[in-house]
Amino acid sequence: MRHRLGFAGKKLIRMALLLLGTSLAAFLLMAASPLDPLQTNIGQAALGSMTREQVDRLEEYWGTDTPPMERYLGWLGSALKGDFGTSLLYRRPVMEVIGQRLGSSLWLLLTAWTLSGALGFVLGLAAGANRGRWPDKLVRGCCLVLSSAPVFWLALLLLMVFSVWLKVLPIGLAVPIGAEAASVTLAQRLRHALLPALALSISGIAGIALHTREKTADEMERDYILYARAMGERHILLRHVVRNVALPAITLQFASIGEIVGGSVLVEQVFSYPGLGQAAVSAGLGGDMPLLLGIAVVTAALVFGGNLTADLLYGAIDPRIRREAAKR
Repeated sequence: MRHRLGFAGKKLIRMALLLLGTSLAAFLLMAASPLDPLQTNIGQAALGSMTREQVDRLEEYWGTDTPPMERYLGWLGSALKGDFGTSLLYRRPVMEVIGQRLGSSLWLLLTAWTLSGALGFVLGLAAGANRGRWPDKLVRGCCLVLSSAPVFWLALLLLMVFSVWLKVLPIGLAVPIGAEAASVTLAQRLRHALLPALALSISGIAGIALHTREKTADEMERDYILYARAMGERHILLRHVVRNVALPAITLQFASIGEIVGGSVLVEQVFSYPGLGQAAVSAGLGGDMPLLLGIAVVTAALVFGGNLTADLLYGAIDPRIRREAAKR
């Protein structure tokens, strides 16, 4: 119990520092941006026709008349109280906008994360168990090509093949065009999310597959595997190898949450999918500081939560780690 409380305390401190650093970095990058929120959202011609009082009111609304650090400290003080402010573009509470957009993005993130982990692990096992033979060469070749391909290029390729040429899947959006939200079925939402999720998952398969392949190939050459083969034991891969290579695969799988979240920004732009990534792009280009900081904090918390989950699963998969941690 004492060890668990100490572990949880250290993780909470790290999470607080991570969220603070993420919000500060996002704010500094936004403050250094050459984009002027007034010109971006209103236009130079409209600004030229306004009176000085109207311009001053707009500067006050967008916060351009406030010193940067004073503006950040004001936001930080409100965020510590649970108030992330109001979105300047959507004119709604930031957490309400994030909750709505995150609900749409979860279809993509969870599907892509599950597919990339499962397919990558299976392909890695198959390649490692057949090291040097044609399955290994095929998996390695495909993974090397996929790992070097940008995620937006994969998204455009899938869009061109399945939506433009074959016309079997929607070309974009999260729901059919013109459909009411209440009338949209689960099957329609899944159909619209299929291509974006596939594009995200393909980009994450290569890393897990190649790493699992190396670990599997090393395990297959160990003495206990040779002994099991000599004894005529069957299902060696499932009984012995899977458990030993599962731990590093889980580490990579949960660490890939950051890559999937980052890739969703590009994929959602390609498919015009109204998720959290598209909201982040709109906030960045539109100068919506409260919304951008809120998205940065939420996504950083998701990535940290994934890594924390991996740490907690270590003991469940390998009891030796749990026993060593208890001794320390």
